[in-house]
Amino acid sequence: MTDPDLDDFRRRMQGALDVLKNEFGGLRTGRASAALIEPVMVDAYGSSMPINQVATVSVADSRMVSVQVWDQGLIASVEKGIRNSELGLNPSTEGNVIRIPIPQLSEERRVELTKIANKYCEQARVAVRNIRRDGMDQLKKQEKDGKISQDEQRAWGEDLQLLTNDFIKEIDAALSSKESEIMQV
Repeated sequence: MTDPDLDDFRRRMQGALDVLKNEFGGLRTGRASAALIEPVMVDAYGSSMPINQVATVSVADSRMVSVQVWDQGLIASVEKGIRNSELGLNPSTEGNVIRIPIPQLSEERRVELTKIANKYCEQARVAVRNIRRDGMDQLKKQEKDGKISQDEQRAWGEDLQLLTNDFIKEIDAALSSKESEIMQV
């Protein structure tokens, strides 16, 4: 008799939650955040690289992100990468430091961002449910192969469902928190 590895399912569901929180970090809330420009790619040394591999990103204050470029020759490329990132940011260069002022969000942009946050949450919920389905399929296979009894399969299935419910609640709480953060003026 082999017990299903609930810790593996917990780890995989935590991975889906971590991805969601990382995606939330890239959603603009009107406040400066280094995570805001993490997805920016820069053409450097003949290839496309993430901005954090060519510069140090820091938050100067609540409305300003500062990018300290390590190689003087890459300043124009980093600035171009930020402009082309579709984040709606307008960087200005002072020496080898690029300053990025974060403008206030309009009401319609806030509503649009909450819709995007909802989409990210739904993707995370689907990922968690797919992990649950995978676990349920494994349990059914183990029962069919005679490795566990029907009662054990049902008990493990209930445990897996409780784990799924906990992660769905965490995802919903993260969404609620992010929506209030976005809508805050």
